[in-house]
Amino acid sequence: MLAPERIWWKPMGRLEKTWLTVALVWCVFLTIMMPLWYLYGKQNVPAETYRVTKEAYSAKVNEFVTQFQVGEENGIPVVAPPAGSDIYLRASTWQWYPILQLEKGEIYRLHLSSMDLQHGFSLQPVNINLQVLPGYDYVATIVPTTTGEFTVVCNEYCYLGHHTMVGKVIVK
Repeated sequence: MLAPERIWWKPMGRLEKTWLTVALVWCVFLTIMMPLWYLYGKQNVPAETYRVTKEAYSAKVNEFVTQFQVGEENGIPVVAPPAGSDIYLRASTWQWYPILQLEKGEIYRLHLSSMDLQHGFSLQPVNINLQVLPGYDYVATIVPTTTGEFTVVCNEYCYLGHHTMVGKVIVK
Protein backbone atom coordinates (compact mmCIF):
# COMPACT_ATOMS: atom_id res chain seq x y z
CA MET A 1 0.00 0.00 0.00
CA LEU A 2 1.42 3.34 -1.06
CA ALA A 3 0.83 6.59 0.84
CA PRO A 4 -0.35 9.60 -1.18
CA GLU A 5 2.20 12.25 -2.04
CA ARG A 6 2.70 14.90 0.63
CA ILE A 7 1.42 17.62 -1.71
CA TRP A 8 -1.26 15.77 -3.67
CA TRP A 9 -2.76 18.81 -5.36
CA LYS A 10 -1.08 20.61 -8.19
CA PRO A 11 -0.78 24.41 -8.26
CA MET A 12 -3.22 26.15 -10.62
CA GLY A 13 -1.98 27.10 -14.02
CA ARG A 14 -2.41 30.55 -15.57
CA LEU A 15 -5.54 29.59 -17.54
CA GLU A 16 -7.25 28.04 -14.50
CA LYS A 17 -6.46 31.14 -12.40
CA THR A 18 -7.91 33.36 -15.15
CA TRP A 19 -11.20 31.43 -15.27
CA LEU A 20 -11.45 31.34 -11.50
CA THR A 21 -10.97 35.13 -11.41
CA VAL A 22 -13.59 35.64 -14.14
CA ALA A 23 -16.09 33.49 -12.20
CA LEU A 24 -15.41 35.35 -8.95
CA VAL A 25 -15.78 38.78 -10.59
CA TRP A 26 -19.02 37.67 -12.28
CA CYS A 27 -20.46 36.42 -8.96
CA VAL A 28 -19.61 39.72 -7.24
CA PHE A 29 -21.12 41.71 -10.14
CA LEU A 30 -24.39 39.73 -10.07
CA THR A 31 -24.64 39.98 -6.28
CA ILE A 32 -24.33 43.76 -6.52
CA MET A 33 -26.80 43.97 -9.43
CA MET A 34 -29.64 42.10 -7.66
CA PRO A 35 -30.55 44.87 -5.18
CA LEU A 36 -29.78 47.59 -7.74
CA TRP A 37 -32.10 46.02 -10.32
CA TYR A 38 -34.80 45.60 -7.68
CA LEU A 39 -34.61 49.29 -6.77
CA TYR A 40 -34.01 50.85 -10.21
CA GLY A 41 -35.12 48.22 -12.76
CA LYS A 42 -38.74 49.42 -12.90
CA GLN A 43 -39.93 45.86 -13.54
CA ASN A 44 -41.16 44.96 -10.07
CA VAL A 45 -44.91 45.04 -9.71
CA PRO A 46 -45.79 46.89 -6.50
CA ALA A 47 -48.02 44.51 -4.63
CA GLU A 48 -50.02 43.88 -1.50
CA THR A 49 -51.34 40.51 -0.37
CA TYR A 50 -54.30 39.77 1.90
CA ARG A 51 -55.84 36.58 3.26
CA VAL A 52 -59.32 36.01 1.84
CA THR A 53 -61.85 33.20 1.72
CA LYS A 54 -62.89 31.82 -1.65
CA GLU A 55 -66.50 32.78 -0.96
CA ALA A 56 -65.68 36.39 -0.04
CA TYR A 57 -63.45 36.88 -3.09
CA SER A 58 -65.97 35.28 -5.43
CA ALA A 59 -68.68 37.60 -4.06
CA LYS A 60 -66.43 40.64 -4.74
CA VAL A 61 -65.83 39.48 -8.32
CA ASN A 62 -69.54 38.89 -8.92
CA GLU A 63 -70.39 42.33 -7.50
CA PHE A 64 -67.68 43.88 -9.70
CA VAL A 65 -69.10 42.18 -12.80
CA THR A 66 -72.68 43.19 -11.97
CA GLN A 67 -71.64 46.82 -11.46
CA PHE A 68 -69.41 47.33 -14.54
CA GLN A 69 -70.43 44.79 -17.21
CA VAL A 70 -70.59 46.31 -20.72
CA GLY A 71 -70.88 43.18 -22.85
CA GLU A 72 -70.17 39.51 -23.21
CA GLU A 73 -67.74 37.44 -25.24
CA ASN A 74 -68.13 33.66 -25.57
CA GLY A 75 -70.29 33.60 -22.43
CA ILE A 76 -67.75 35.55 -20.33
CA PRO A 77 -68.68 39.08 -19.24
CA VAL A 78 -66.64 42.03 -20.50
CA VAL A 79 -66.19 44.55 -17.68
CA ALA A 80 -65.18 48.23 -18.11
CA PRO A 81 -64.48 49.74 -14.68
CA PRO A 82 -63.79 53.47 -14.24
CA ALA A 83 -60.18 54.65 -14.20
CA GLY A 84 -58.51 54.49 -10.82
CA SER A 85 -60.75 51.74 -9.48
CA ASP A 86 -60.10 48.32 -8.05
CA ILE A 87 -60.48 45.60 -10.68
CA TYR A 88 -60.98 41.89 -9.97
CA LEU A 89 -59.85 38.83 -11.89
CA ARG A 90 -60.69 35.34 -10.68
CA ALA A 91 -58.77 32.20 -11.60
CA SER A 92 -60.62 28.92 -11.40
CA THR A 93 -60.04 25.61 -13.07
CA TRP A 94 -59.20 26.51 -16.66
CA GLN A 95 -60.81 29.96 -16.75
CA TRP A 96 -59.96 33.62 -16.11
CA TYR A 97 -63.09 35.58 -15.19
CA PRO A 98 -64.10 38.25 -16.33
CA ILE A 99 -62.59 39.93 -19.43
CA LEU A 100 -61.21 43.32 -18.40
CA GLN A 101 -61.56 46.43 -20.57
CA LEU A 102 -59.19 49.14 -19.33
CA GLU A 103 -58.13 52.62 -20.43
CA LYS A 104 -54.60 53.41 -21.57
CA GLY A 105 -52.55 55.53 -19.13
CA GLU A 106 -54.93 55.09 -16.19
CA ILE A 107 -54.02 53.54 -12.82
CA TYR A 108 -55.84 50.42 -11.62
CA ARG A 109 -55.48 48.13 -8.61
CA LEU A 110 -55.66 44.61 -10.00
CA HIS A 111 -56.91 42.00 -7.51
CA LEU A 112 -56.09 38.35 -8.30
CA SER A 113 -57.10 35.18 -6.49
CA SER A 114 -57.72 31.53 -7.24
CA MET A 115 -60.77 29.49 -6.35
CA ASP A 116 -59.12 26.08 -6.44
CA LEU A 117 -55.45 25.55 -7.39
CA GLN A 118 -52.25 27.51 -7.77
CA HIS A 119 -52.31 29.35 -11.09
CA GLY A 120 -49.88 31.68 -12.81
CA PHE A 121 -51.02 35.02 -14.25
CA SER A 122 -48.98 35.75 -17.36
CA LEU A 123 -49.97 38.79 -19.44
CA GLN A 124 -48.72 38.35 -22.99
CA PRO A 125 -46.90 39.84 -24.84
CA VAL A 126 -46.07 42.24 -21.97
CA ASN A 127 -44.58 39.39 -19.91
CA ILE A 128 -45.99 40.26 -16.49
CA ASN A 129 -45.90 37.10 -14.37
CA LEU A 130 -47.60 36.70 -10.99
CA GLN A 131 -48.49 33.73 -8.81
CA VAL A 132 -52.19 33.33 -8.01
CA LEU A 133 -52.94 31.27 -4.91
CA PRO A 134 -56.20 30.20 -3.32
CA GLY A 135 -56.92 32.00 -0.06
CA TYR A 136 -54.91 35.11 -1.01
CA ASP A 137 -55.96 38.37 -2.64
CA TYR A 138 -52.89 39.58 -4.53
CA VAL A 139 -53.15 43.30 -5.39
CA ALA A 140 -50.91 44.84 -8.04
CA THR A 141 -51.00 48.48 -9.12
CA ILE A 142 -50.93 48.57 -12.93
CA VAL A 143 -50.96 51.27 -15.61
CA PRO A 144 -51.71 50.04 -19.16
CA THR A 145 -49.28 51.77 -21.53
CA THR A 146 -50.32 50.28 -24.87
CA THR A 147 -53.70 49.81 -26.51
CA GLY A 148 -54.80 46.47 -27.91
CA GLU A 149 -55.94 43.05 -26.83
CA PHE A 150 -53.68 41.14 -24.47
CA THR A 151 -53.83 37.48 -23.59
CA VAL A 152 -53.79 36.18 -20.02
CA VAL A 153 -52.43 32.65 -19.81
CA CYS A 154 -51.88 30.36 -16.87
CA ASN A 155 -48.19 29.54 -16.58
CA GLU A 156 -48.53 27.09 -13.65
CA TYR A 157 -49.59 23.59 -14.62
CA CYS A 158 -53.13 23.13 -13.27
CA TYR A 159 -53.92 19.63 -14.53
CA LEU A 160 -55.51 18.38 -17.74
CA GLY A 161 -57.26 21.53 -19.03
CA HIS A 162 -54.30 23.81 -18.26
CA HIS A 163 -53.66 24.58 -21.93
CA THR A 164 -57.20 25.98 -22.31
CA MET A 165 -56.88 28.51 -19.47
CA VAL A 166 -56.72 31.71 -21.51
CA GLY A 167 -58.22 35.09 -20.62
CA LYS A 168 -58.21 38.55 -22.13
CA VAL A 169 -57.46 42.16 -21.20
CA ILE A 170 -58.56 44.88 -23.63
CA VAL A 171 -56.89 48.30 -23.43
CA LYS A 172 -58.56 51.23 -25.19
